[in-house]
Amino acid sequence: MKSRLGKGAAGPVQAFLDHGADFVVRDTLDSLIDGMRELPGGDALDGTRVRLEVEARDREMDNDFTKDAQVAMLRSARAYRGDRLVRTASPHKILDPKSGPLIAVKLHILTRKSLGGIETDLSGRALGADGQPVPGLYAAGEASGFGCGGVHGYRALEGTFVGGCLFSGRIAGRAAAAAV
Repeated sequence: MKSRLGKGAAGPVQAFLDHGADFVVRDTLDSLIDGMRELPGGDALDGTRVRLEVEARDREMDNDFTKDAQVAMLRSARAYRGDRLVRTASPHKILDPKSGPLIAVKLHILTRKSLGGIETDLSGRALGADGQPVPGLYAAGEASGFGCGGVHGYRALEGTFVGGCLFSGRIAGRAAAAAV
C-alpha cells in the first residue's frame, strides 16, 4: 500500500480513481466536463458555469487579499506549521498543469433530516402555495418541520426529534379524525 507521505494517491484513493464509477479523471477541463457529462444525469451539468467557477477560483489564488472563503481558509490552515508539514498538497490553481490530473466526483447527496418541507398550520394541515390548507392533506414529524407550526425549526438538536414527531402526529391525527 502506498504511503500517505509520498507523491501520488494512497492505495485506496488510487483504487477509486481507477475503478470508481462516479470518478472522472482527465488532463484538461474540457475533457473533464465531457467525462462528467457522460455520467448518468450529467446532461444537467452546465459546462460553461463550471469553467467560469474554476477560472474565478484560480484567479483568486493570485489575489493576496482575496475574499474567497475557501482560498482564505486554505491559506489560514497553511499558516500553522503542522498543516504545512502534513498536508498532501499545497494550495494551487486547479488548472495548473503541474498539479494534474483533474478529478471530478459525482456526489449522491443524501439527507437524514429535512427539518421541514411541508408547511403546516397548528392543526397539522398541509398548506398549499397560497397559504391555505389543502383539503384532506395532513403532515407530521420531520416532513413538516415537526409540524403544527414548526416546533424546533433550524435549532433542532439530536435526540429532540421523537417528542416533536409524536406530538405533531397526535395533533395531525386528531385533526384528520375530526374532519371526517
